[in-house]
Amino acid sequence: MDDSSVLLATWNVNSLRARMDRVMEWMACAKPDILCLQETKMPDSAFPADVFRDAGYDSIHHGDGGWNGVAILSKMALSDADTGFGDGADELGCRLVSAMCGNTRIVSVYVPNGREVASEYYNGKLEWLANLKRYINTRHVPEERLVICGDFNIAPDDRDVWDPKAFVGLTHVSAPEREALHDLISWGLYDCFRIHYSQSGLYSWWDYRGGAFHQHRGMRIDLVLATRPVAEECSFALMDRTARKGKQPPDHVPVAVWLDMQR
Repeated sequence: MDDSSVLLATWNVNSLRARMDRVMEWMACAKPDILCLQETKMPDSAFPADVFRDAGYDSIHHGDGGWNGVAILSKMALSDADTGFGDGADELGCRLVSAMCGNTRIVSVYVPNGREVASEYYNGKLEWLANLKRYINTRHVPEERLVICGDFNIAPDDRDVWDPKAFVGLTHVSAPEREALHDLISWGLYDCFRIHYSQSGLYSWWDYRGGAFHQHRGMRIDLVLATRPVAEECSFALMDRTARKGKQPPDHVPVAVWLDMQR
């Protein structure tokens, strides 16, 4: 890649405490300029900001020790950092953090899972997505340099699941969830991975059970969404399946994009 490119990645690590060695190993190998994390599962007081600082990264974390927790790590100094929706909306845990990295606003999100269609958790997920759309719409315009990335817990279309018939009636693929995601994207965002790959069979998550990874029964639910000024600078993208191998891996893999943004 061009030395001027910025490598941005997003990764649901499914407990930073449990995966810290894996995360540091991947960072040492991939050398991301910006890394957004989800599901850190730790309070702010336990977040290893000093370890990341020693590795050359500024960081911001939003977590209360529950099942959620989000972070942004950056080789560029972070500024104007913010957490949550900031408008009194129920955040359903620590699920959103944002900051300026160079000339671009980066937002790391962990969308609720939803559990079962029509459950209170599912309805909460749809409300959270509506609040995310409102948050973006009230703070930004599509002409800005904006990236929203993370675990969206939604497969955008049938290309993004290993077998659409296996997901009938389940969350992550239901029409209301997909409509909410596409409504967000229609505000003025582009799916950076799909700029480079249109085929099916490319996934970012595999269930731990039943040998799903080895049988390639996965889903693409981790996304990097960007406004046009950033998307036009996206020169390459990949999902690093090697991060799902080995001892105690997360169930997600990093999704990485190369951007020609200002450092």
